[in-house]
Amino acid sequence: MNEVSIEEAYGAHAGDLVRYAHVLVGGSAAADVVADTFADLLQHPNGAWASAQDPRAFLFGAVANRARMHHRTNGRRRRREQLAARQRATEADADADLHRVLPAELDDLSVQQRAVTYLTYWHDLSVPQVAETLGVADGTVQRQLARARDRMRGAMS
Repeated sequence: MNEVSIEEAYGAHAGDLVRYAHVLVGGSAAADVVADTFADLLQHPNGAWASAQDPRAFLFGAVANRARMHHRTNGRRRRREQLAARQRATEADADADLHRVLPAELDDLSVQQRAVTYLTYWHDLSVPQVAETLGVADGTVQRQLARARDRMRGAMS
């Protein structure tokens, strides 16, 4: 049973959660992701929050879930915009369009890959600690770390 109020949890963990969200979704949306997470908790105070055993871990997981939602929404928007841009592009500027899209490949890590990378390398958490924080299996953390490393190697070569 969680005996920490949502307001107390915000006061204690908001700074860490915004820094975490910054890694997951970027600086311009980090505070919004955290605020939306807490707004949801305040709307449903007797929901999952009431039974959370570890408030900090619960909040990190909730922010990661909200970041996934944000990432999906932005990914859909970006794909629509890229499709529209490709439809307008002519043969002459097709190469220039490719060069504008290329840097986005570096941002193509999934939210879960960003989360496990951040917690592993910036917070020096072990695989079991990351798994517990995010509420996933150890193997999921290992797999997402391997995929993130592969993507980064591919992007840097």
